[in-house]
Amino acid sequence: MPPPDLFSVIENIYTPRQRHVLLVASLLGLGALIAVGLAQYLTAFLGAGILFVIFRPAWVALVHRRRWSRQLVVIGVLLVTVVVLVIPFYALSTLLIDRLVAFARHPDRILDALHKLEQATGLRIVAQLNVRQLLEQAAGQVSRWLPTLASSALNFLVIVGLMLFTLYYLFMQETYFLLGVRRYLPFRGETLDELGDSLKNTVNANVLGQVLVALVQAGLTGLTLVLFGVPDSLFWGVVAFFMAFLPVLGTPLVWGPAALYQYSQGQTGAALGILLVGFIVIINVDNLLRIVLAKRMGNIHPLVTLVGLVLGVEIFGIIGLVVGPLLVSYFLVLMEVFRRENRAAMAAGKVKSEPAQPQP
Repeated sequence: MPPPDLFSVIENIYTPRQRHVLLVASLLGLGALIAVGLAQYLTAFLGAGILFVIFRPAWVALVHRRRWSRQLVVIGVLLVTVVVLVIPFYALSTLLIDRLVAFARHPDRILDALHKLEQATGLRIVAQLNVRQLLEQAAGQVSRWLPTLASSALNFLVIVGLMLFTLYYLFMQETYFLLGVRRYLPFRGETLDELGDSLKNTVNANVLGQVLVALVQAGLTGLTLVLFGVPDSLFWGVVAFFMAFLPVLGTPLVWGPAALYQYSQGQTGAALGILLVGFIVIINVDNLLRIVLAKRMGNIHPLVTLVGLVLGVEIFGIIGLVVGPLLVSYFLVLMEVFRRENRAAMAAGKVKSEPAQPQP
């Protein structure tokens, strides 16, 4: 065995630049392995980050300004998360999935309404087989969008527990977390500030703002369906809450078919009433709320929201309602940063390339 002093004189075969590149590659490779291993729990970490942004203003006001106990405040945050967010969302999502699965297995009610609508209009709308396939696809798609809710109860508890555990340490070790973000992300300070503002605006617009809009629209839609005698109005109000997150389409996907259903049952007055309330009240309230909230809670362009929703829900499921627009916003911010820094570098290079003028 060679003496210990021999190891100190052995020359490394890599240059300092090669060691630096290999170190970065090793970090990226290990990070990718960790991300792949935790992929099924990614929604827990993303949810914890979003909740951290939502609750941080209250945290700053209570802990940093009023000097309340960190432990008590973070316990309050976790209780609010469970009581206000986790339990209602789980109940609503379970109701939606169970009802869609029931419709997919027993589509007789929908088929009967479609046959009456065909008789009333004289049009061939859709074949019976296609209706069954559409319902089965809808149930399967919603189940994929809500993987933690459609799977086993144990998996759901693991996801929620991991989210709450992560949220607890994000608040309890807030200083170290924020310092680590600024230390290890490869961006300038002003770029990090822009990304932070974009995160805050996106969360405000697509969580607080969208939830408020969805609640108002779902309440109006459910009340309209109750007033005009549509069966299962509570269920369709829940569906309207989820549909309201989709820009442009939204709740018309609920009260539009409800009007057609009433028309197929011979309730022409009820069908016209639903359409009038939908076009005059529900849509205008939606547009007004979105304009007001866009100015107050984050100025996010509707196209960014639409593209982000399509991208996010496909990749991340229900949490993609927030993560998708955030990814698009970050892409636009980084493009602007690249343009600004590249222009500054070109200007600096141009100044250096100009010959010095002789002094008189």
